[in-house]
Amino acid sequence: MQESKRQKQVSALLVQELSDIFQRLGLSMIDGGMVSLTAVRMTPDLLEARVYLSLFQVKDVAATMKKIEERGWEIKKELAQRVKHQLRRIPTLQYLYDDTLEHADKMEALFRKIHEGKTGGEAGKTGGDAGKDGAHEEAGSKEGRGSKEHGATGERKPRGEEGPA
Repeated sequence: MQESKRQKQVSALLVQELSDIFQRLGLSMIDGGMVSLTAVRMTPDLLEARVYLSLFQVKDVAATMKKIEERGWEIKKELAQRVKHQLRRIPTLQYLYDDTLEHADKMEALFRKIHEGKTGGEAGKTGGDAGKDGAHEEAGSKEGRGSKEHGATGERKPRGEEGPA
């Protein structure tokens, strides 16, 4: 289900205020690692907020999340002081670990490994341009079929021989 306009407005307000509160309370740096607020998602009734936190170079994720949970009352009290004129009820805050960055790093490493495997295996066959052309054709780009450089069969023509396809 898509968020309503009001949910988005309240989420944006809470992201702004909570990130300021985290800096003010010294929660943006814990145990030598950095804590950043990535998103806030509101329930449709605006009574619960899921606060997604990204942790960078934090040794113990569980301990860091526990420290933030322990200071939850203090965070909510500060938040209430800041948004009491914009919201009727202050939402309960639920802190969740956002592992999107770690997932993206793993995916990049896999893509790099795949790319190195293909370019390493094809380099002997075609002479070194295999990485560029192979990746270009596999990605299914818009230029791949029907452009001036490619004939109806998908063959790549040299630049000088573009003539009618």
